[in-house]
Amino acid sequence: MHTLTISIYSLAFLIALALLFDFMNGFHDAANAIATVVSTGVLKPQTAVAMAAFFNFVAILVFQLKVATTVGKGTIDPAIVDHYVIFGALVGAIIWNLVTWYYGIPSSSSHALIGGLVGAAVAKSGTDSLIASGLIKTISFIVLSPMLGLLFGSLIMLLVSWLFVRTTPQRVDKWFRRMQLVSASMYSLGHGGNDAQKTMGIIWMLLIASGSLAAGDSLPWWVIISCYVAISLGTLFGGWRIVKTMGQKITKLKPVGGFCAETGGAVTLFLATSLGIPVSTTHTITGAIVGVGSSHKLSAVRWGVAGNIVWAWIFTIPASAFMAAIAWWVGTQIL
Repeated sequence: MHTLTISIYSLAFLIALALLFDFMNGFHDAANAIATVVSTGVLKPQTAVAMAAFFNFVAILVFQLKVATTVGKGTIDPAIVDHYVIFGALVGAIIWNLVTWYYGIPSSSSHALIGGLVGAAVAKSGTDSLIASGLIKTISFIVLSPMLGLLFGSLIMLLVSWLFVRTTPQRVDKWFRRMQLVSASMYSLGHGGNDAQKTMGIIWMLLIASGSLAAGDSLPWWVIISCYVAISLGTLFGGWRIVKTMGQKITKLKPVGGFCAETGGAVTLFLATSLGIPVSTTHTITGAIVGVGSSHKLSAVRWGVAGNIVWAWIFTIPASAFMAAIAWWVGTQIL
């Protein structure tokens, strides 16, 4: 594999840009982990955000780096990666994140990043630069992760309803207010474990391409720690615009529903991360919330809002790929 002639300043700038994306990922996706716990009134937003940020970081102790490997070596051909491709991918993903954050649309930072990589790689070397197996795995989970979230969310809701059928609503509410603290923590753990690793994969790709690491080298600890810190800080500064959509607009949630949605989402994230699949935490929790809502009755879900969110999912990869292709060209002119 070739190595780049890239200055230390360009390398530092691109690593900083990757960490900015990671920070924005936490900022953009903070709502996913805390929307239900805030909307059910169990925690104040500030407390919920601090708890989510803490568990984002604790994920460093729990998960192996399988997702980082998929992003770093399994989506585009490492041989074509240079600082222009990385610049294009990151800028495309960041712009799409900003657009969707501004309009309060819970889109996927993960798929914005994958779309960014695809757009920049195709702009440079055409479609032959794409690794089909890794992309198919990631794209298939655009459908599978919300479906699994929906399945687990509704099954857990039905199980809980059956177990507590003779318990008064007041006692159920009191019990699940406490249980939601556990489920929100587990969801934040899964969020940190899956999402921080996507940025690690980008930096890994960059370090190998620049000759700073050999292709067989493991990821340095400073990269792992800085990525977990960046996403945790992003979560700490949280994206409040999206809390409202996730917590109230799709379906009204009680603490028991919040617990079931977060637990269903967490199970999905743990499963995907253990398989090394970069999934969208946004898609996963949305599917779980819809699953909980529809287990009561289908009319409990505001399908129009859910439909708008689905359109955002469909457009994310092509939109971020298009922006990344333009950013790649701009990068070749200015970097």
